[in-house]
Amino acid sequence: MTPRFIKKYCELDASGNRMLELVTDRLGFSARTYTRILKVARTIADLDGSDSIHEQHIAEAIQYRSLDRKTT
Repeated sequence: MTPRFIKKYCELDASGNRMLELVTDRLGFSARTYTRILKVARTIADLDGSDSIHEQHIAEAIQYRSLDRKTT
């Protein structure tokens, strides 16, 4: 997904945006990690039937990221 498509299709609601910014600052995520979480959250939101990405979608995407980091 290109940056233009990410901006177009990975629209966050206010609480989702706050959560992602907070977690990014606290855990020191890189821009690449931020983008990956956003893409996974978009997929989760799609499966949930949501037009925008909500806080629970971001939280679930971050959990998957944490699981991925523990296995490598």
